[in-house]
Amino acid sequence: MANHEYVEHGSMKAYVTGFILSIILTIIPLVLVLNHMMAKTMLMVTILLAAVLQFVIQLFFFMHIREGEQPRYNAAALILGIVFVVTIVVGAIWIMSFNEVVQ
Repeated sequence: MANHEYVEHGSMKAYVTGFILSIILTIIPLVLVLNHMMAKTMLMVTILLAAVLQFVIQLFFFMHIREGEQPRYNAAALILGIVFVVTIVVGAIWIMSFNEVVQ
């Protein structure tokens, strides 16, 4: 049998904290949208900001991006993934902007 080392991935306190922060960052945009509390542009910026913050919380509290033997490899893989996603989204928006019907 192989000798496996026990690796602790997080504490209950970290998981509960991450969960509560995620719930809060989900409820805030929901309340803002349902109650029409902001102008459209500011609302979109707020939703985007909440989404980015929730992404960061998920990385640190649940995916343990800073933990492990080589955290630089995790960060490099994450950055590469973000570059791919941004490229796809920006490219799709760019292509769709040329398909608009001008009347």
